[in-house]
Amino acid sequence: MATPLLRLGTRGSKLALVQTGLVRSALAAAVPALAAADAIEIVTIRTTGDAIQDRPLAEAGGKGLFVKEIEETLFAGRIDAAVHSMKDMPTLQPPGLAIAAFLPREDARDVLIAGDVTRIADLKRGAIVGTSALRRRAQLLHRRPDLQIVTLRGNVDTRLAKRESGTVEATLLALAGLKRLGLAHVGHPVPEDEILPAVGQGAVCIECRADDSRTRQWLAAIDHSPTAICVAAEHAMLAVLDGSCRTPIAGHAVLTGDGGLHLRGLIAKPDGSEQISGERRAAPSDAAEMGRNLGRELLRRGGPGFLST
Repeated sequence: MATPLLRLGTRGSKLALVQTGLVRSALAAAVPALAAADAIEIVTIRTTGDAIQDRPLAEAGGKGLFVKEIEETLFAGRIDAAVHSMKDMPTLQPPGLAIAAFLPREDARDVLIAGDVTRIADLKRGAIVGTSALRRRAQLLHRRPDLQIVTLRGNVDTRLAKRESGTVEATLLALAGLKRLGLAHVGHPVPEDEILPAVGQGAVCIECRADDSRTRQWLAAIDHSPTAICVAAEHAMLAVLDGSCRTPIAGHAVLTGDGGLHLRGLIAKPDGSEQISGERRAAPSDAAEMGRNLGRELLRRGGPGFLST
């Protein structure tokens, strides 16, 4: 068997493998040297986030639990690039690593999965809703403080099964993941003015060693610049807010028809009792500064301690 030219590291979940397959296909189509069937190898890596199923990730250390072991494997040279869901990424990469490319972003909205119920407003009073995301919990409780929110971990199939079995009456999942798994039909998209998506939701990024010029050149061939611009604005906002899995923060940027960039951001108390939102419009070239500006505004309006309680 021929030695692969490029080794892609990924989590072993069904969705992660589908996303890595999309990266492999894009590279094979764009880079002639990688077109052969055996040119790219996919290496699965078990992460701390995958191992923890009995408690919210916030209790285990927050952001980075789905990337730490993959990045260690990248540093060690056992893989050449890593495929991540962008919403799992900390705001800064470790020195020596760089995000070199993005796939085109999928629909960033959340989906409500609640049987015949299609809107959050129509859930019965006191309905049990399963989610492990503080962002979703806080926004749900802000709109519907009567709901009972319980922790629901696991992959997409596990969460759907628990909804079907009646363990919970409803759950929320990312539409992007459902689309990539061929399951977009199972729920109803939630408008962003009801539940604002997570920073980076729907985006797939590829990380590599900063000094690996060959891999960076290959990845540049598939980089989707519009996605990179939007994520840059969102992550700049998140960096100012110092967001982690312990902090209910949401943000989504889109390129507008007039050539501009529109960013919406939100911070909330975990119990949904308070929620502060804002937005900015700017040129795409000002994406990062716009994000920082909005982050500073949200911090100012929240006041001291808003994000630590």
